[in-house]
Amino acid sequence: MLYRFVICILILLLAGFGSTVIAEDEHDHGKEQASEEAHDDHGGHDEVSKNGAEPHDDHGEESAHEDIVELTKAELQEFGIVISKAGSGTLKTEITVPGEVVVNYDRLAHIAPRFPGVVKSVFKHLGDRVKKGDVLAVVESNEGLFPYEIKSLLDGVVIEKHITIGEVRTEQDAAFVIADLDTVWVNLSIYQMHLPYVQIGQEVTISSGQEFSDVTRPITYLSPIVDEHTRTATARVVLANHDRDWRPGLFVEGKIVAKEEHASIVVPKSAIQKFEGNDVVFISTPEGFKPTVVKIGRKDLSSAEIVSGLTTGQKYVSKGGFTLKSELEKGSMSSGHSH
Repeated sequence: MLYRFVICILILLLAGFGSTVIAEDEHDHGKEQASEEAHDDHGGHDEVSKNGAEPHDDHGEESAHEDIVELTKAELQEFGIVISKAGSGTLKTEITVPGEVVVNYDRLAHIAPRFPGVVKSVFKHLGDRVKKGDVLAVVESNEGLFPYEIKSLLDGVVIEKHITIGEVRTEQDAAFVIADLDTVWVNLSIYQMHLPYVQIGQEVTISSGQEFSDVTRPITYLSPIVDEHTRTATARVVLANHDRDWRPGLFVEGKIVAKEEHASIVVPKSAIQKFEGNDVVFISTPEGFKPTVVKIGRKDLSSAEIVSGLTTGQKYVSKGGFTLKSELEKGSMSSGHSH
């Protein structure tokens, strides 16, 4: 009996110890689970803090990293930065045509002997300037053998001479060609596709590529026919030539404004830069110069219409934007720039 009693006591003791161990394990496991949940709760709070609780602060960090360039007044001058106000303008569609300077045929004289005869004297030569009434040569008439004078019929320059002493000349032969070079013509070749845009009175800018300045004058004549060989018509411009810069035979270029269109916002093409794959214009802000994306509309040779991204009166960089873009791209500007 005693043996069975001892066995029962041992079984009971062992059963109580196991329950204690299991209880302690469950208690420890509960503490660990609570700790993990608390940790998870803390981690979840961080996530909310980053994405929800502090959006304004993150936006502030994002704004701080916008592309901004700060420049002093001295740097503006050094880089050649020009600031302008956005406003309306006119877009011009121009056509460029070739041309040539020729003598003014309304001020050209072909001078021939009045009677056939032998040339006795010649007083004027190529390049000489003459006045109206000046004696150019003396011819002895074949009839009566009397001498008579060949005189200039206008003020000008001898551009052709076809007479020498001792030769026989007739009234059919021009002995001298005198041109008044105070004015010259510019004959412009107008191609068929450009004819609808050209008319008498239209302004043309003539450029010779020489050192003297371009000039703008109206078209005074437009030929009514098209040349069958060149397939072009001739538009004529008259130029003053007191300084003799416009020499007959000189090739020139004429620019004709074919069409003009008004636009609300027009900027020079030099203001538009490519930055990070977009067309941008640098605007002036209190923090510095900032590239703003713009949408471009119509264009001409020098200007472009801005459809969006720039408003009337807004200050922008009209010249020197390439320098600002270069500094942003290489990230070597002052602390005002962060990317």
